[in-house]
Amino acid sequence: MSLESRRTEIEHGDEDHGDLVLRKLIRMANQIATFFLSQPEDIRAEGVATHINKFWEPRMRRHLFEHLDQGGEGLLPLVIQASTLIRRPEASVASGVGVGQDAANGAPGGKGPVAGESLSEPSIPESTA
Repeated sequence: MSLESRRTEIEHGDEDHGDLVLRKLIRMANQIATFFLSQPEDIRAEGVATHINKFWEPRMRRHLFEHLDQGGEGLLPLVIQASTLIRRPEASVASGVGVGQDAANGAPGGKGPVAGESLSEPSIPESTA
């Protein structure tokens, strides 16, 4: 179903919880991409992917990939480009909350909360320029 037809349903009060979650994820992913559009071109996609890998729990990334697998309607091109760098979560659905196993184990390169990096620090990769 297209976003336009979903908007029509929303206007008539027929939106369910899953649609609300999807719309919020699309908006969040696009906000991240919009921020990284202000960064040097060579780090934009990596920055979007790093941020999503670092801060989105597997369940959120799973919903993002389900939407991407259906065409990714509504996502900015930078989000779609970055998707090749975003870790696709396993198929099983986990219960529970927290910073996630990725954060608990630490990110590649010795970064992340395990290495003492704050979860509130920006996720801007270093420029290769």
